Amino acid sequence: MPYPTDRERDRPWVMRTYAGHSSAAASNELYRRNLAKGQTGLSVAFDLPTQTGYDPDHQLSRGEVGKVGVPVSHIGDMRRLFDGIPLAEANTSMTINAPAMWLLALYVSVAREQAEAEGRDVDEVLAKLTGTTQNDIIKEYLSRGTYIFPPGPSLRLITDMIAWTVHHVPKWNPINICSYHLQEAGATPTQEVAYALCTAIAVLDAVRDSGQVDAADMAKVVARISFFVNAGVRFVEEMSKMRAFTALWDEITRDRYGVTDPKARRLRYGVQVNSLGLTEAQPENNVQRIVLEMLAVSLSRGARARAIQLPAWNEALGLPRPWDQQWALRMQQVLAFETDLLEYEDIFDGSHVIQAKVDEIMTGAREEIARVQDLGGAVAAVESGYMKSQLVGSLAEYRRGMENGERVLVGVNKFETTEPSPLQAEGAKAIETIDPAVEKAAVTAIEEWRTQRDDDAVERSLTVLKERARTTENLFEATVDCARAGVTTGEWSGALREVFGEYRAPTGVSAAAASGGDPGIERVRSRVRETEAELGERLRILVGKPGLDGHSNGAEQVAVRARDVGFEVVYQGIRLTPEQIVAAAVQEGVHVVGLSVLSGSHLEVVPNVVDGLRAAGAGDVPVIVGGIIPPDDAALLTERGIARVFTPKDYELTEIMDGIVSLVRERNGLS
Repeated sequence: MPYPTDRERDRPWVMRTYAGHSSAAASNELYRRNLAKGQTGLSVAFDLPTQTGYDPDHQLSRGEVGKVGVPVSHIGDMRRLFDGIPLAEANTSMTINAPAMWLLALYVSVAREQAEAEGRDVDEVLAKLTGTTQNDIIKEYLSRGTYIFPPGPSLRLITDMIAWTVHHVPKWNPINICSYHLQEAGATPTQEVAYALCTAIAVLDAVRDSGQVDAADMAKVVARISFFVNAGVRFVEEMSKMRAFTALWDEITRDRYGVTDPKARRLRYGVQVNSLGLTEAQPENNVQRIVLEMLAVSLSRGARARAIQLPAWNEALGLPRPWDQQWALRMQQVLAFETDLLEYEDIFDGSHVIQAKVDEIMTGAREEIARVQDLGGAVAAVESGYMKSQLVGSLAEYRRGMENGERVLVGVNKFETTEPSPLQAEGAKAIETIDPAVEKAAVTAIEEWRTQRDDDAVERSLTVLKERARTTENLFEATVDCARAGVTTGEWSGALREVFGEYRAPTGVSAAAASGGDPGIERVRSRVRETEAELGERLRILVGKPGLDGHSNGAEQVAVRARDVGFEVVYQGIRLTPEQIVAAAVQEGVHVVGLSVLSGSHLEVVPNVVDGLRAAGAGDVPVIVGGIIPPDDAALLTERGIARVFTPKDYELTEIMDGIVSLVRERNGLS
């Protein structure tokens, strides 16, 4: 991450696009094309089975392989992913959290192989590796859902990885503390800053207290901590947030950890602008949203991002095509190379308006950080459900603002009149689609991989890993040994599941504040009471998240609104099989099942729920589904028996609840 002197023209940030799908070979081709177009860093998107520690042939992987990223199941996949890309010269960001140690071990192992093949000194090559592993498990419990292990063991894996990289891969950022998904889960700017810094405090305290890093080396640890933030369209507020973030990080690292070097205390962050704010309605408006959001993290030189990746205009519709990603890259290049942005010192220094906003955010963040520390820190605040309930409540407030028109979304709740879009014209193929054969090929490939390796070496390495996991020894070298032996992602995670167990995070739904005083909610609540009186029982809805998609924000908001209008809500959180959803629906005697799928696996997992209900004698229970679902897929789901399909353009939750009540009445023969 380059930092020039104050008198130099600022250097452009690292420019990335978040990419990966289908297979290691297809993603490698995409990376090479993007680098040839002037991209200066790689940002690897892994598919959900990889992110949650499953192999492609696991039951929960059905429908998810290669959909939202690239499947990497073993060292052979990692070799293919970076074929022809010298890792000592690359700057690679990997969006991976629970299995971050595993993926970095694969990456390091491939870098070693490249060094050995070229006759270079291995340690010298490892010392040149630059990049980032996201590795922020706290926000996974709060927002994104790709956690595996309980908080304690998860923090231990992070600590071990940081300690190993400080000693062996000194230019690598072993953790990217990620407030990005906190904003998507509803965080206000103050909450985003506060909860990210609480996570950083938890991580740094764990490293300091582990005894694996000398006190004199804590400055090196602090200097390798990076952040990954979100920037919304309110770019003045977002820019002020980043100035506040920068000042608070400097303050905490100086006062709490005694770091005296100002360079080591710099807030080093990358950014992707707000994908949650992209709209399915009039998606061409997303182009100007993305550009304005980029200004939030680039205008202020003292708080400027050192790496930026932009979503594509059509990501609210589905997977972007290479051309769409090229467009997003060109936006960065125009700003960096055509404008005069990088020629000046910080243009906001001395602005009393900006300073007032910065002070407001800093004051609120300090108060919230103190509140979390009083609860016992970030881990305790996750386990108690405090932070999750705060985010669910904030997102509910955001949605209420959208629904009542206080928060304007152009083309969605205002200025809705539009012309047909040539970008989405018939035959335009406006999104990338993944061939279902990708999953079959991945399953076949991993079966073949298992027949080609040394099974004894695999078993020995996994045994050592489990033995060390039961001690306090650092697990990174044991993980590297697993990688080199040919262990798979699912086997590495499975071994640690045996020792650490698995975890289900609090949903935050029960503690979220109820909506009051909304006449629309009162009207639907009255209809619910009338229907219950006619049926002679409480109305019950099951909100389910089938598959591995952990983005639970929408499901949680549906659950909260359903509760607000009077439904009894059954919501068990994320990562459920269709069979588990069917069993819960039958056991609870629900009147409607609502499924949320954002990963593109709807055609595979949703019909399985319908078929399961029929087999269980509950075929009269209507199933509705919401998510990023193209119109053609919505038609197919309707043919398969889905009663209603909702997409992001259907933002009025109270109206959706009213429609669900009508659906229940219809299915139960009520007028």
